[in-house]
Amino acid sequence: MIDTAVMLKLVEECGENILVLMDGIEPQELARSRLTRQTVLEQVNDMARALDSLPGPLRSAMPELDWDGWRVTASTLAQPGTPPDEDALWFAIRSLVPATLSWLRVYRLAQPEWFVLRA
Repeated sequence: MIDTAVMLKLVEECGENILVLMDGIEPQELARSRLTRQTVLEQVNDMARALDSLPGPLRSAMPELDWDGWRVTASTLAQPGTPPDEDALWFAIRSLVPATLSWLRVYRLAQPEWFVLRA
């Protein structure tokens, strides 16, 4: 059984890592930096997988999150044998990640039990 608090913590950690890595970086700089780009891509993919693993009822209880945006972006970034779509990656970095983190802060205040890690 998936521990939703662990998955939500992973989402938050990945999102925060992405924001730190991307602070002040423009699309052209990201495209030229293979190491940063690869690390950010891995974090975005980890974040998308963690969100996708959340149970349906919890996802339904968080309608403000852009579930379709995450699903489409994850699918676009995971096309086998092709480099990730730069527009999809940039959309995740500049739109999906900040919005998701903002909403998770709201949910943490409204539903703190969702975020309680079990021993």
